[in-house]
Amino acid sequence: MITAGQLRAARAMLGIDQRQLAELCGVSLPTVQRMEASDGTVRGVIDTLMKVVEALDRAGIELIADNAESRGKGRGIRLREPKPSGPAEGSAPS
Repeated sequence: MITAGQLRAARAMLGIDQRQLAELCGVSLPTVQRMEASDGTVRGVIDTLMKVVEALDRAGIELIADNAESRGKGRGIRLREPKPSGPAEGSAPS
């Protein structure tokens, strides 16, 4: 549904801290802190997760699942698999 990385990135895009996110979502600060400290997908009470997702949506954040297309317009970022490293562009092969 949402990863800890997406949650931190969403907060950064909105320019808010964890306390402000908690207020925006109607959840406690320790709940937000636990969510952001998770490894991978955030787990928790479904109602709490839905509050967070809905609050982010109202604030203009579109959460994009793996391999899904963006449905909206506007600026944003997307994390993808990094390209394999190879010779630096413009350099001669060894």
